[in-house]
Amino acid sequence: MAKVHGAAIADLHAASATRTADVPGGDQDLIAMYVVRRGSWTLGGPPGHGDQTVSAGQFLVRHLGRLTAFETSAHLTAKFLVLPPGELKPLLGNRVITGPADSAEMRLLTALTDMIHTTVADLGPAGVAAAQGTLIELTKAVAKGRFDDVEPRLAPALAQAAKDLADRRLADPELSPAMLARELNVSVRTLHRAFAAVGEQVTTYIRHRRLHEARLALGAPSGRLSISELAAHWQFADGSHFTRAFKKHYGQTPTEYARSTRASWGNS
Repeated sequence: MAKVHGAAIADLHAASATRTADVPGGDQDLIAMYVVRRGSWTLGGPPGHGDQTVSAGQFLVRHLGRLTAFETSAHLTAKFLVLPPGELKPLLGNRVITGPADSAEMRLLTALTDMIHTTVADLGPAGVAAAQGTLIELTKAVAKGRFDDVEPRLAPALAQAAKDLADRRLADPELSPAMLARELNVSVRTLHRAFAAVGEQVTTYIRHRRLHEARLALGAPSGRLSISELAAHWQFADGSHFTRAFKKHYGQTPTEYARSTRASWGNS
């Protein structure tokens, strides 16, 4: 669990099924979000409403006025967020919002929570406050079903979500800023602004990641592709273009790098 001011993020992994009972006097005033990757999580509903089940691949966000019973399946993998109600309660009202866990807004939120887990111990007071504020803004975006590019605090999470998506699609000939923007439900301008805020460019990131993967392939002891095959696989226009880009980035041509790698094997 990571605590960020009045917010908390927990990653849950349960091998066995769990069932709890209602807690007498368990009054609360908070916003809760459940993101289920595997298994299911059944939540006790507010008075007069039935139970609500969050299945694998879904999320649910709602206001909690009291602690209610819940039940989880075996082999549950989920993320649980607790957020202060101030800005979110008026937006949610009595609504329970559900949707796919892989929506653009949820991918941004998940990327942010992962970043917080790895950095929260080193954040100063201003960083902690900014992290909580960004969590709240992204939850607003989830509730509204869209992402608004006017909030600069969301830029790091948006850039990270775009990088994660690009990393999974590096060999895809369709990979481009336009494709990433479309998948993340933002404008291309918004995507470029998010990368600029973290000191990078979208196309540069994609090119460098492709060059890195090509370099790994050149250094592999077996199954080496030719220069033209590597260029085609990693979506460079041709072997010459790939060679120029590789030398500019690494200071050697692909052939020179492969030769030096083979020499190091011979000496080892």
